[in-house]
Amino acid sequence: MSKQDLQRTVEIFDTTLRDGAQGEGIAFSVQDKLAVTQALDELGVTWIEAGNPGSNPKDMEFFRIARSLSLQNARLCAFGATRKKGVTPQEDPNVRSLLQAETDAVVLFGKSWDLHVTEVLRVSLEENLAMIRETIDFFKQQGKILIYDAEHYFDGWQANPEYALLTLKTALEAGADRLVLCDTNGGSFPDRIQEGVRQVINLIEEVGGPAYKEFCAGPGKGLAATEAAGYLVGIHCHDDAGMATANSVMAVMSGARHVQGTLVGFGERCGNAALAAIIPSLEIKLGYRCLPEGKLPRISELTRRVAEIANVAVPESMPYVGSRAFAHKAGMHADGILKVRRSFEHVDPALVGNDRRFLMSEVGGRSAIAERAKRIDPSITKEHPVTAAVAARLKALEAEGWQFEGADASFELLVRRELGKYKPLFSIEKYRVVSEHPSADATTCANAWVKVQVDGTIEIAAAEGDGPVNALDGALRRALARFYPELGRVRLSDYKVRVIDGKDATAAKVRVLIESTDGQETWTTVGVSADIIEASRSALVDAIEYKLIHDIERRFKAYL
Repeated sequence: MSKQDLQRTVEIFDTTLRDGAQGEGIAFSVQDKLAVTQALDELGVTWIEAGNPGSNPKDMEFFRIARSLSLQNARLCAFGATRKKGVTPQEDPNVRSLLQAETDAVVLFGKSWDLHVTEVLRVSLEENLAMIRETIDFFKQQGKILIYDAEHYFDGWQANPEYALLTLKTALEAGADRLVLCDTNGGSFPDRIQEGVRQVINLIEEVGGPAYKEFCAGPGKGLAATEAAGYLVGIHCHDDAGMATANSVMAVMSGARHVQGTLVGFGERCGNAALAAIIPSLEIKLGYRCLPEGKLPRISELTRRVAEIANVAVPESMPYVGSRAFAHKAGMHADGILKVRRSFEHVDPALVGNDRRFLMSEVGGRSAIAERAKRIDPSITKEHPVTAAVAARLKALEAEGWQFEGADASFELLVRRELGKYKPLFSIEKYRVVSEHPSADATTCANAWVKVQVDGTIEIAAAEGDGPVNALDGALRRALARFYPELGRVRLSDYKVRVIDGKDATAAKVRVLIESTDGQETWTTVGVSADIIEASRSALVDAIEYKLIHDIERRFKAYL
C-alpha cells in the first residue's frame, strides 16, 4: 500500500453482532450471526466484532463454527473485559474465553472514567491501571492484535483528564494496537470529540509505545508523526444526543483512522453510530477509502439484508440507504431534479446503490407524474394528455383519502388504467369474511370464502386465518393458485391501517397500506374504504395484479 493510499484509509469496525445485539428487540441465533458475518464480509468492512464468548454459550458456538469460514475481506474479533480485581489474567475465566474464540484480534475494554473505577468496579485507581496493563500484556504475549476500547473515555476525560489519559498511556505502553475512544453514554458533541482525539494523538506522539514504533517502521514509514499516531486512534459513538454520525466523522477529520459502529445503527439504548451513514460521507464527501474498490454501491442492498436478518426495518429516513433518502414530493423539487440532478440531491443515489423516487401526491406536479409514467410508456411527457388526466385523478382520489406517495404499485396501476394499458387478470365475483370470538382455535379466529373468475373460468376457495384480512388473503391466493402458481412465492411483509378522519368515529374511512414481497422485490399498494375489509381487499388485489403484470412483461421481454 502506498503512502498516499495509507493516509486516506479508514478502518471500518462493525459491532452489529456484539453491541448491536444489545439493542432492544434484537436477538440473533448462531445462524443469524453467520449470515450477518457473510453480509459484512461482502461489504468489505475491516473488522467484525462477533460477540463476547465469555458471556453466553451461543457466542462461543459461533466462534467455533466461524473458524471454518473463508472470509475475503473482514477479520473477526472477540470482545471482553480486562481481568477482574484480585486475580491474574490467566486465572480469569472471561479472559481465557477470549483465547478460546481463536480470533486474530481481541477487543478489550477497560475503564477510563474514575467514577466507574471507584464506584462501579470498586477498585483503586492504581488497581484499574494494573488490570489494563496486565491483561493487554497477556494477550500480546499470545500474539493477538489488541484493540483497546477506552470505555466512557470522553466522560472520564471531562471529569478527570489526567487519569483518563493515564489509562491510555498505560494501554499504549503495554502494547495496544488501537486505542478506541468510546462515547459510551452518547452525550458528547463534536467539539469535545475533536479536542479529545487531537489530545490522544499528541499523547501517542509523545509516549510512542510498541505498536506506534512498529507502525512507523512498517507500511507507514515516512508518514508524519501525527498521521502515524492517527492510525492507532479509533472512535466508538452512541447516539443518545443524536450526534453519533457527526461525532464519528469529526473524529476522522481530527485524525482518527478507525471507526466503530453498527451497519444499520441499532444498539444499546438509542443505538450506535450507523456505519451505513458514515461510510458514504467519508468516501464520497471526504475522499477516504473505507471499503474495497467497487463495494460502496452495495451498501444499500447489504444494509437491508442485515436489517432483514435482525428482523427490523431500515429506517425510511436513514441517510443514503433509506427509502426516503432520494424521495421527492414537491413539484418544484421534482422539476428541478429532472433538469439538474444536483439541484435537490447532495449525491447521486447510484453511488450507494439506492434509487431516486418521485412521490405521487397532489403537490407533486406534472413533471414527477410524467417521469413515473415513462417507465410504462417512454413517450409520455409533461404536456401529454395522460399526464393531465393522471394529475386530475390523483387530486380527486386524495381528496377522498387515498394517498399514493407510499404506494408506488397502486400508482402504477392507476397510470396503466389512464393509458389504456390495463386489463384485469381476474375478478372477484363475491367474497365473505366471518370472524368468530371466542374461537375454538386461537390461531384461526376468522375464515373467508371467495369466488373468482379468470378468463371465464370460475374458482371458489376458502381459508382460515388469524384475522379477517389474513383469511381473505389466504382464500384469494388459494383460488388463484390454479391459474397463477407464481403467487406461491408472494407474502405480505407489512400491513398498516390509518383512520383518515376521526370525527366519524367507527364510521370513519380507513386507509390500508400493504407491503408485499416475492423474496426479490418489494412493492406497496393502498386501499381506502369505510369498511376495513374492503379497503384491505382493494390493496390485496392491487398487490397481486402488480406482481402478475410484471411477471408477464418480464416473460415477454425474455421471449423477444
